[in-house]
Amino acid sequence: MRVVSMDEKTRKNPFQDAFERLQARRWEVARTSAKERIAKLEKLRRAIVERREGLYQAIHADFRKPAAEVETTELLMVLTELDHTLKHLGKWMKPRKVGTPVLLTGTRSEVRYEPKGVVLIIAPWNYPFQLTIAPLVAAVAAGNCAMLKPSEKTPHTAAFIDQLIRDVFDPSEVVVAQGGVEESQALLELPFDHFFFTGGPRVGRKVMEAAAKFLAGVTLELGGKSPAVVDETADLDAAAERIAFGKYLNGGQTCVAPDYVYVHASREQEFLDKVRGTIERFYGTTEEARKATPDFCRMVDDGQFTRVNRLLERSVASGVRVVTGGVVDATSRYISPTVLADVKPETPVMEEEIFGPVLPVLRYERLDDVVRHIRAGTKPLAMYIFSRDSKAVDRLLSETSAGGTCVNTTVVHLGNAELPFGGVGESGVGNYHGEFGFRTFSHERAVMRQGPLSFLRTMFPPYTEKAKKMQRMATRLFE
Repeated sequence: MRVVSMDEKTRKNPFQDAFERLQARRWEVARTSAKERIAKLEKLRRAIVERREGLYQAIHADFRKPAAEVETTELLMVLTELDHTLKHLGKWMKPRKVGTPVLLTGTRSEVRYEPKGVVLIIAPWNYPFQLTIAPLVAAVAAGNCAMLKPSEKTPHTAAFIDQLIRDVFDPSEVVVAQGGVEESQALLELPFDHFFFTGGPRVGRKVMEAAAKFLAGVTLELGGKSPAVVDETADLDAAAERIAFGKYLNGGQTCVAPDYVYVHASREQEFLDKVRGTIERFYGTTEEARKATPDFCRMVDDGQFTRVNRLLERSVASGVRVVTGGVVDATSRYISPTVLADVKPETPVMEEEIFGPVLPVLRYERLDDVVRHIRAGTKPLAMYIFSRDSKAVDRLLSETSAGGTCVNTTVVHLGNAELPFGGVGESGVGNYHGEFGFRTFSHERAVMRQGPLSFLRTMFPPYTEKAKKMQRMATRLFE
């Protein structure tokens, strides 16, 4: 048994002072008007736009992400979220009137949206800017104070975010906490009012355990093996292009990337040919050209490279066919855009979420088999259906479960602020984006106002025959 020293018992949490500053300010921030919150978000928006070149450089330094992808998947996503929030925040903040049942005649009821208080946002490394700032937009819109924890795996982007937040927000309202695993653990020991985490299920469980200690709210944006299904009626040109885009975007390091594809046996070879042609069009006609292109990023670190490469090696050794790709370079953490055929459910690459540029393709004869396989796994964050058969689409929607689903496209559902983004089961708890994000960081407070007229007095003790008669009459209304 290890003896804990007095120094360890009394050692102060490194983020305690910052947390207490946020706590001290939270009620003042909670009382801010829509106009005041909008002013903060507008200041954030201006600062982001002014520093876009610095953002390109920071993310490229971390894992060679192309500026065009930073523009669309990081900057544009955040600006879209900001603009949607700026446009609608005044309406979202207004109390929402609700109806009154007959028995409560004489009362008026409404739902008020009040901030949770002090919230923690722990962001991942794969979209290090978007997945830090988009939740922050929702938290600020809802009137919270916030502590942000960017990923240590993308240090240049974390430094960029730290400086951005220092320049835009008062440190008693929003602050950045930097560090690795120990620092993250220290944050989980503080009594935040809401924990918002984006990452994997293993750490997600630890975050939920930490939140449970304080009976705090929790949002978990996780991942999973998101399937794509291409049936015999699909437009294969569109399917190949859109699946390749969703899969190889960000070097495959996307939580909603198509993890694997089920293709009807009658269209399998044609699909494989079209995916290979799309890869050549996107990134170059030779392996040398694809490795040299500036349009394809790298694995974020050696651990990520080794994990994906090992899955690839084990799968090839098991007998799958490499349609294209399979080229790796440990020095630059490069794994080429890869397509695997003759994949089976038991193939190593199907054991876990790939989170890299390797696309397994499985053939099927009967849709029953696809449904059975998807159900057998954990519920994915996304599902993609390519079909012109509305009955097949409806069947897949009704007989499976996923955080979100696209029909005849991939990943772009994240760009619609009118849709909730979140998982289910192993792929997450809760959702955000747009008004859904505002509500995630708000408590919906029920408020009832009693007027001078009230029928309830007839049911108060003592329970006379008259009171009992009124109670029976009330019950009969619902028979």
